[in-house]
Amino acid sequence: KDHVLQRAIKITRQSPDLGEYDPLTQADSDESEDDLVLNLQKNGGVKNGKSPLGEAPEPDSDAEVAEAAKPHLSEVTTEGYPSEPLGGLEQKAASSLVSYVRTSVFLLTLGISMILVLLCAFLIPCPPRDLHSTWSRHLGSQGGGDVSPLELADVNGDGLRDVLLSFVMSRNGSAVGGSRPAANLVCLSGMNGSTLWSSLLPEEARDITCLELMPGSLAETICLVTGTHKMLSAFNATSGKAIWTLNPNYLSNGTLAAPVVVLPDLDEDGVRDLVVLAIGELQPDLCFLLVSGRTGSPVGRPVKYNIVGVRNLIGPQVYITANGAVYILFGFGNIQAVALRDIFVQAQNRDSSPPSLQIEEPEWEKRRSINLSELIDVYSDGVELLQMVKAPDSNCSNLLITTRQGLVLLRGQNLTPYWTLRLQGLRSPPTPGYFTDDQTLDFLLQIQDGVGMKKMMVVDGDSGSVVWSYRAPCHMKETPATSAVTSDRKSVFLFWAEGLSAASPNSDIILGTEPPSLHHLYLLHPAFPSILLDLANTTGTVTASEVGINDLWKDAFYVTRTTGPSSEGHPAALVVSKLSLRWALMEGQMAQLQESTPKIGRGELRRFLSRIKFVEAPYEVRGC
Repeated sequence: KDHVLQRAIKITRQSPDLGEYDPLTQADSDESEDDLVLNLQKNGGVKNGKSPLGEAPEPDSDAEVAEAAKPHLSEVTTEGYPSEPLGGLEQKAASSLVSYVRTSVFLLTLGISMILVLLCAFLIPCPPRDLHSTWSRHLGSQGGGDVSPLELADVNGDGLRDVLLSFVMSRNGSAVGGSRPAANLVCLSGMNGSTLWSSLLPEEARDITCLELMPGSLAETICLVTGTHKMLSAFNATSGKAIWTLNPNYLSNGTLAAPVVVLPDLDEDGVRDLVVLAIGELQPDLCFLLVSGRTGSPVGRPVKYNIVGVRNLIGPQVYITANGAVYILFGFGNIQAVALRDIFVQAQNRDSSPPSLQIEEPEWEKRRSINLSELIDVYSDGVELLQMVKAPDSNCSNLLITTRQGLVLLRGQNLTPYWTLRLQGLRSPPTPGYFTDDQTLDFLLQIQDGVGMKKMMVVDGDSGSVVWSYRAPCHMKETPATSAVTSDRKSVFLFWAEGLSAASPNSDIILGTEPPSLHHLYLLHPAFPSILLDLANTTGTVTASEVGINDLWKDAFYVTRTTGPSSEGHPAALVVSKLSLRWALMEGQMAQLQESTPKIGRGELRRFLSRIKFVEAPYEVRGC
């Protein structure tokens, strides 16, 4: 025992952190301190200074004693205080277990979160992004047809407007044996041009109008298709299935003369009703027929008016005044109005009408004929076209009338002229848009100006004066022009012409740089009136065009219906194309009409165009 104590004292003194060993103090210390000094846990080792048999073992050598002393040093802290070997191991084991559990829970939570994120990314569909969506769809050979209906409507709920059109399809490229070719109603996806659905029609379609006949956010979109002969059908825009079709026997010997017109709800079934205008085949009788928007059945009997037609048919169009009076506008080379109340009373063969139809507009009623007939004279001076355009600072509309002598804007409230513009050769409808800064709708006109030439001009909607004009070569007849409004309440105007040269806009002749068969789509922005942007070109004939808005991406897209060049024995091919305007603005070529001061650089123009955002604009309204 003394030998062991001496060895322990020697080892303790060799460590500077353990201090000097005092036998008296060590004897009075607790048992844990004795364990620190003499705990030998090896085989046959000494514990508390005693062997298992109560005797001190004799070491064989000093090296054995030194090996026995090493474990004690590892159990001494840097402060010189002993640690509890068993309790410390238990605490370390517990701490390791807690750390392991925490790490496992963290990793498990992180893994679950990543799985949820991936599931959301793959399972939840993202809104379609068509910032540069441009496609063309060839629909085969078109077997004749004099009209080119084109309509835009979101039929599949993806937030993008789809394309609806009707055409007469040739059988095997041509009509065989004089048999009547089939007419198709087709809906193309606005995203990629794929066919969503198609339906056969008994005759060629004159017009396609898609809208919600039933008020409410959950109302389904209905497409009304008016034929060139006797067909009037309502189709479900989502499925393409026919909901109802008007029985042609109700038209007696008449033929539908114009597209269907949507009216307020007359039979109080919660669905807006319709009116069609039929014209006699052998006599100049005009016949109005009210039709239920829910069932397609007539709301009463036909109402006839004896009017001799001398020029093209105008209307019919519905106009609602500020007081709520409803009138139907129509005529032959002139414009007349009839109160919807009068048509309803005659159709129902009774003296009373719904309260909503009993409202009169005094300024309109003053214009009735001397014999107090039902017809109201609105305008009678060689009318070619009638449009309703939004009045400034009002929900009402004015009447824009194209005549053989020029353009006239009538106030919708009292039918007095706002301004008159004298010009010749205007045949296509004026295109409304915002060109000036007065927030009044202006108008882009296309005027035939010699052989193979046309003149584009912008007319100020407030004064009727010409604020922009340019002559350009164009052999395409009655090319459609459109416009799209931007977020800063300006409009871009789009029109077709042949390749422009750098000649002065005041020169009498401007020669195109390309053959007449190639036409270009040009864009005019009021901020840069001396520049036109060349967006696209085609060798076909553009028969219809529409502009739609992608609200999600603040983009506009331009849809065209084009017929390719035809040869003898081979009908023209029908092509439908879609062009993203924001993408086209960045890729378009700049055509300088005249030198401007300061000169506009390409970089400045691109920076300006990149900030353009398009929004919806209610250009055409029925009244107040």
